[in-house]
Amino acid sequence: MTKKPSRDHFMLKEQYKVESEVFDRETLKSLAKLIKKGIISSVDFPISTGKEANVFRATSQNGEHVVIKIYKIETTPFFRREEYLEGDPRFEKIKNNSKDVIIAFARKEYKNLQICESAGVHAPKPFYVEKNVLVMSLIGDKDLPYPTMNTQGPRNADDLEILLQDIKKMYKAGLVHADLSEYNIILGEILYLIDFGQGVVTKHPNAEKFLERDVRNILNYFAKFGYKKDFDETIKWIRLK
Repeated sequence: MTKKPSRDHFMLKEQYKVESEVFDRETLKSLAKLIKKGIISSVDFPISTGKEANVFRATSQNGEHVVIKIYKIETTPFFRREEYLEGDPRFEKIKNNSKDVIIAFARKEYKNLQICESAGVHAPKPFYVEKNVLVMSLIGDKDLPYPTMNTQGPRNADDLEILLQDIKKMYKAGLVHADLSEYNIILGEILYLIDFGQGVVTKHPNAEKFLERDVRNILNYFAKFGYKKDFDETIKWIRLK
């Protein structure tokens, strides 16, 4: 008689599946390089998981907690990502295969965070990028990340003003987030923007369309809580030099 697989068997099988998807051979090589270079000393626990990337808390060599974002190489479809790379002068020579596109997105997010840091935008500080693995500062308290806005909603009208100021700072610095929503906003002592992988420079042919979409998403979300602003006036103010 064939023995029926146990619940533990299925759990272990699922755990192996998840780990193999995240920690593939290429990713393990990248993590090993980060440890060898003294960037991190350990990967601690997952913060969030997604179709395109997984985020973990890690510990640096000096004992500080950081965040590592691992873009999935083996499991992520990449065809819809091309619209965020085509037209970006920083990535004109990227080869048309999934591995190179994923690595380009990790580099892209790193460069976009550098722009944010220089422009004074509230966002994670980029520390290092190794192929598909991005290392950045942890936005949190007591070694744990702050929640995202979708879990609690905005706190007051000031949250909207701060957010729009950061969108304007980015635009003035030549950057559009291109994927802005309540899921990509962290509620700390002040608001922080995250997930800049799809961000485009203002030279990108679709930059203005992405900017308008970002602003509409934010205004529509805040309006649900009674914080309303006119879209046309807001977008005009953001574009004003």
